[in-house]
Amino acid sequence: MVHTLSILVLVAVFTVATVTPVNMGILAFVAAFLVGTVSGVTLEDVLGFFPGDTFVLIVGITLLFGVAKVNGTIDLVVAASLRLVKGRRWAIVWLMFALAAVLMSLGSVLAVGMLAPIAMPIAARYRINPLLMGMMLSHGALSAAFSPITVYGAFSSELVANAGLDVSPLLMFAVPFVFNVVFAVALFLALGRDLLRGGDDRVELDDPGEPSGGAGAVVATRARTTPEVEVTPMRLLTLAGMVVLLVLGAFGIDVGVASFVVATALLLLAPNRHSTAGEQVAWPAVLLVCGMLSYMAVLEQNGTLDLLGDAAVALGSPVLAALLLCFAVAIVSAFGSSIGTLGIALPLAFPLLASGELGAAGFVVVLGFCSTVVDVSPFSTNGVIVLAQAQVPDKRRFQRQMLGYTGLVVAGAPLLSWAVAILPSSL
Repeated sequence: MVHTLSILVLVAVFTVATVTPVNMGILAFVAAFLVGTVSGVTLEDVLGFFPGDTFVLIVGITLLFGVAKVNGTIDLVVAASLRLVKGRRWAIVWLMFALAAVLMSLGSVLAVGMLAPIAMPIAARYRINPLLMGMMLSHGALSAAFSPITVYGAFSSELVANAGLDVSPLLMFAVPFVFNVVFAVALFLALGRDLLRGGDDRVELDDPGEPSGGAGAVVATRARTTPEVEVTPMRLLTLAGMVVLLVLGAFGIDVGVASFVVATALLLLAPNRHSTAGEQVAWPAVLLVCGMLSYMAVLEQNGTLDLLGDAAVALGSPVLAALLLCFAVAIVSAFGSSIGTLGIALPLAFPLLASGELGAAGFVVVLGFCSTVVDVSPFSTNGVIVLAQAQVPDKRRFQRQMLGYTGLVVAGAPLLSWAVAILPSSL
């Protein structure tokens, strides 16, 4: 009875959070308290399941990025990068992919949100296919989704560690990165080959400040979308703080704590200028991750996860079960929360590994990839932002194009990743 109730509540949490704007984490916290009480788990134990280290990591990283956004450091990096490509249209597309990847790898869950207001107008002025630009932005961010200091990386690492599995953080990051690059290359070859034609397609400005060619100029684009950004001591200090954070992380220092220290130092140096930095903290993501991890801990405590795992094993072939789970994850995540889907899928996957027919690392990273790559969907946060910022005459048509591409990703990503990362380990 308790197990059935736990599963029904889990389905209800996911469904309500998908069809309404209520944060899944809030629902998960309430579910943890209620199901925990029914299961005989004390309130003190439920509160003890709260992932404090994950909380510190997400808040610290997003606070630091809040400081960087408020003081113009992000704008400085983007403007400098645009100058670097010198108006080459094909290079601008890959630049946006790279910038999204860098921002996400450093912990910014809002990478697409930061760049889409810049990238989509650039696509319109440069006659770059808006679907190409929007999806390259999304794939760039998603390629770095499992950096150890991102929401996804922290969430997955916590679940994997609790299951007693040893999965390299580098592998967890690298595999989704490579697969997203593969999709980005295929997308570029399908929609962006015209950007390579004609050799140097750079366009300069005439004296009045208007583009002298039809495609527009990077200088004009900067003037209208990303104005010249001055290099200031505070912006340099912010960049230095980010570098320090990376170095400390490489030496094993807790990244969450370090990011809090760096962000606080910058806040104290210019408190008035950074007065709104706290508003940039990704509180919805904090609630989502911490709530889901708390509820998953309750389900582990009352034996529900073991029951679900046994059901997955009962499907027969672990290899076939793994493929079915990958497809299920991709389909559900395209319309719902990636972290919520991953939080359900990973505990289901762990018992399948007991047979020894599947490689633990490969299965874990593939599930992570399948749950996030479909965030190109117009129903995802990334997709909604791209759709909102797209400068197209018909938003409904553009949304249908996004849905069509999402369908290709949902069909292709599980099969590709399963065949490359899971099937060989079972032979």
